[in-house]
Amino acid sequence: MRPSLDISRLPVESRPPDPTIGYMNSDFTAFALSEEHEALRESVRQLAEDKIAPYAAEVDQQARFPQEAQDALVKADLHAVHIPEAYGGAGADAIATVIVIEEVARACASSSLIPAVNKLGTVPLLLAGSAELNQQYLRPVARGEAMFSYALSEAEAGSDAAAMRTRAVKDGDTFILNGTKRWITNAGVSRFYTVMAVTDPDADANGISAFVVEQDDPGFSVGAPEHKLGIKGSPTRELYFDHCVIPADRLVGEEGSGFRTALATLDHTRITIAAQALGIAQGALDYATGYVAERKQFGKAIAEFQGIQFMLADMAMKLEAARQLTYAAAARSERAMAGEKVPDLTFMSSACKCFASDVAMEVTTDAVQLLGGYGYTHDYPVERMMRDAKITQIYEGTNQIQRVVMARQLLK
Repeated sequence: MRPSLDISRLPVESRPPDPTIGYMNSDFTAFALSEEHEALRESVRQLAEDKIAPYAAEVDQQARFPQEAQDALVKADLHAVHIPEAYGGAGADAIATVIVIEEVARACASSSLIPAVNKLGTVPLLLAGSAELNQQYLRPVARGEAMFSYALSEAEAGSDAAAMRTRAVKDGDTFILNGTKRWITNAGVSRFYTVMAVTDPDADANGISAFVVEQDDPGFSVGAPEHKLGIKGSPTRELYFDHCVIPADRLVGEEGSGFRTALATLDHTRITIAAQALGIAQGALDYATGYVAERKQFGKAIAEFQGIQFMLADMAMKLEAARQLTYAAAARSERAMAGEKVPDLTFMSSACKCFASDVAMEVTTDAVQLLGGYGYTHDYPVERMMRDAKITQIYEGTNQIQRVVMARQLLK
């Protein structure tokens, strides 16, 4: 039905060229993914259920890297779908990347950090790297021969990342790095690292530059894995730079532009954390829904009790709201990567990350509640999902910082 709108009240330039057409285009399916996106979701979900989910509990219990997931994702060319075709990648758009991460996270949150962190580590190159640098480092990632991590945080420079102390000093045709990075996801299994370091200590944030470091560079090493609450299959380690010497052509962008690149990167990759949160929450909701339909008390399935139904409805409602916000942000990310100026990208990426991760924590906690005592045991997956969900409220900017970012955008 066409909207009831008196177009005679509108300025001439705002009216449709033919008033009989109205404002609706019957050929346009509003707020719907393309057939290709839906087909991608179906194929990734099947792969995740067949090749990733069977190992998820073991990966968590043993705190080991999910090699089965890595092998399956590489074989299906899903490990770094965002890399453009110019560098040998699949050239997937930002929404497709979100779907991949979301569906892998539904089965195993640790495994979803393979495509997510590959994007995090490589977006700085896509935003600011030279064609030569990108050809050198993106192609091995696209082929599945290497993973890419991102090194911004330090012990005293987390939310205040500009306070970093890692230094990079120019020495002829090399840079010498000294310092320590902390909380680096997939450290030790990644072959390449995008590292932010201070090149001009007197220039504050404008004195930070970005570099590519390889795992075999002299003076570079990684620490022992952290013992974590969740995402135990994704190793988190410190990076150590002890007179680490790298060629000067590993500089990403101009000297002094690293912090701007880091912030621009997070505008795109916070969305992948929202995607991970969506997947974790969806996995918990799906499992809890199946459980309450089978579990009987007082002579009937507990799904027949209104209190249970209200919980499921709220879980699903909030999850779908988070999904729509995340997809809207991903669409903006895609336009921005294509060169379009998108003024609300920063707000939208912070909003979706913050909202989706809060929803994931709430949904997974409710899923544990719906399973009762069983939900609190390792025999059922929802306790793992609840533990995994927590980190999505913390990394790539705590949700408190996301609210600061959003407020600053509103007050500009």
